[in-house]
Amino acid sequence: MSPSMSLAVNENTKEDEQLYQKGVKHLCERGIKKVPTKYILPVSEQPYSRKDDHNAANPNLKLPVIDFAQLQGSNRSQVLDSIAKACQDYGFFQLINHGMATDVISSMIDVGKKFFELPFDEREKYMSSDMRSPVRYGTSFNQNKDGVFCWRDFLKLSCQPLSDVLPYWPSSPVDLREAATNYSKQTKFLYLMLMEAILESLGLVETIGESENLREFEDGSQLMVVNCYPSCPEPDLTLGMPPHSDYGLLTLLLQDEVKGLQIQHQGRWVTVEPIPNSFVVNVGDHLEIFSNGRYKSVLHRVLVNSSKSRISVASLHSLPFDSMIRPSPKLINEDNPRRYMDTDFATFLEYVSSCEPKSKNFLESRKLIT
Repeated sequence: MSPSMSLAVNENTKEDEQLYQKGVKHLCERGIKKVPTKYILPVSEQPYSRKDDHNAANPNLKLPVIDFAQLQGSNRSQVLDSIAKACQDYGFFQLINHGMATDVISSMIDVGKKFFELPFDEREKYMSSDMRSPVRYGTSFNQNKDGVFCWRDFLKLSCQPLSDVLPYWPSSPVDLREAATNYSKQTKFLYLMLMEAILESLGLVETIGESENLREFEDGSQLMVVNCYPSCPEPDLTLGMPPHSDYGLLTLLLQDEVKGLQIQHQGRWVTVEPIPNSFVVNVGDHLEIFSNGRYKSVLHRVLVNSSKSRISVASLHSLPFDSMIRPSPKLINEDNPRRYMDTDFATFLEYVSSCEPKSKNFLESRKLIT
């Protein structure tokens, strides 16, 4: 048996499997110098494989930029057109001048970093395989099903309703609950304003302030995910997150200054150029279904690097967990027939619990043959 084969066998013992379940941060704290076999992707799926060589000519992508302040002014119609085009052509845009206080943003990033710096015994208290738990600490993408683990640990906080879930959130670091509460409330406000704009851009809201059109969204689900991507000794062999699309209506992503997010655009993987103090907003599977395919959820993935850890905070929004997502009847006609079947969050949970997530497989399972 070759040394490499022997290493692979040793790394897949039951003891090692239990170690991997404890997360990448725990591995790094043990001083590993090489990426364990469990995290090494097949060569064709590695981020710098030969099929990705053409990325070198165009490594960075400047997403469409939406000025949130202009949504409230006389340029609203032009901004709505820009949102529509971004959702159709990219599935992503960057949001600037959003009005969220810089201290709310910096505090959220700060408590996220502090949480992952806690001793493992403290982080471990929040490990759970229950996807409906109000707080979950875990690793990889779906650690119960992933054949190859990804280089990521996460803290997931359910935010609806806040008064019910807050007592379950981590009490350490001491300022986490306050910072996460402020952040969740303000991202929820931004989400609702963006959804009103998106409804208007789809022709489903005729005038600003038709609040009844937003009622079904106001009590919707919100899940905050604090992602930690530790520095990686061999970043060419693994990914922070594999190619995937988000399940909900909209995701508002806050990044620190370290690059990592890539989206698939025109058949290429391109790195999103961060804009300080901005949000990356992306269309989720539910919005693609709701818009009957007019707006597209897009594959994205996360790179890791050898020099710096990276923190991001994703706020995922959709309708209430027990609501049914279906194409808006106003967007279905003879020229644009219904393209998706109804779905709900329970169906999504059942799907991701039963298989290893791959690309946009869940959304594909919802499509009707037309």
